[in-house]
Amino acid sequence: MLRGYQMTIDPRVSASLAMVARVMKDAYGPWWIIGSAAVMLHGGETGEIADIDVIVSSSDINRLYERLPLSNTPDETKRIFRSTRFGCWLEPPLNVEFMHGLEVHTGRGWQTVTLESAQAIKVGDYPVFVPSRNELIELLQLFGREKDIRRAATIGR
Repeated sequence: MLRGYQMTIDPRVSASLAMVARVMKDAYGPWWIIGSAAVMLHGGETGEIADIDVIVSSSDINRLYERLPLSNTPDETKRIFRSTRFGCWLEPPLNVEFMHGLEVHTGRGWQTVTLESAQAIKVGDYPVFVPSRNELIELLQLFGREKDIRRAATIGR
């Protein structure tokens, strides 16, 4: 259960987020939960959360590869996304996808995802970080998929 929130969430999501928070507690650089898990943490409607997406720094993804059994096999159904470095962690209840240098393909070609804001939300004993509500909405709109636009609308401004 997320501290400070009065919502009930899928225990697999909560456990996966807690595992991410523990492995990222000594991160070298900033990191963010994005996608459906971030929408849920902002109180929005997500539908089913299939995985946990995490943007990390270059030094942190290198460290994660040293500490965790990560695979470098991105989901082929997500062809609008690519990253400089990718690692999928299969041990948590939900797969966790760590990404450095995330890019999204839009009508204007490949665009680098950059985040500036970070809001800490405590999960278990450690914080997880999400973009601000407005920055998350902008990110979801950049992704441009119908499900992302729908999710962005549920978190409001």
